[in-house]
Amino acid sequence: MLVIRKTLLQQETTLVEGGRAAETPLRLIAAMAVVTNPWAGKGFVDDLKPAIAEAAPVLGRLLTGMIIEAAGSGAAVEGYGKAAVVGLDGEVEHASALIHTLRFGNHFREAVGAKTYLAFTNTRGPANAPIMIPLMDKQDEGRRSHYLTIQTAIPDAPAAHEIVVALGASIGGRPHHRIGNRYEDLKELGRDVANPAGV
Repeated sequence: MLVIRKTLLQQETTLVEGGRAAETPLRLIAAMAVVTNPWAGKGFVDDLKPAIAEAAPVLGRLLTGMIIEAAGSGAAVEGYGKAAVVGLDGEVEHASALIHTLRFGNHFREAVGAKTYLAFTNTRGPANAPIMIPLMDKQDEGRRSHYLTIQTAIPDAPAAHEIVVALGASIGGRPHHRIGNRYEDLKELGRDVANPAGV
């Protein structure tokens, strides 16, 4: 049975970057849930699928709902990503299990009308460990203005027997972005933009 100890919502708005006012302020939103690790204390568990099937859809719906409510709509979200941090009594595989399944990610992907994959991190750590949620554009993985990272931490989580599961979103990209995009690099290198791998 999925046990959610608490949820957290973090919002950040950048108004000035590099000493210059942002033409469009950047909003970053993180929705997080602290849950009991369903595999903690059970030794090595061969089949993770039953707990994934139970927990992942609940977490996907919950965190997506928190993001959409904060953003105002799915259409407003431009960048998105996910992360999980498992406590020290768990395996990185346990963190991965709850976020690397369509039962989790598709709730967010469909709610924001995304085409790209969800950027991710899955790590292990103690309470107050860094939670890093990488973001990318929901429609175009080559749009570097939306390569962003939400960095946060929860002072009392994850406990050794817990997992922090998180979704992140951006409204806008980096203020004053000026490093171009992936497609410009490909053209400069003489690569086919439609077939960058040459296959």
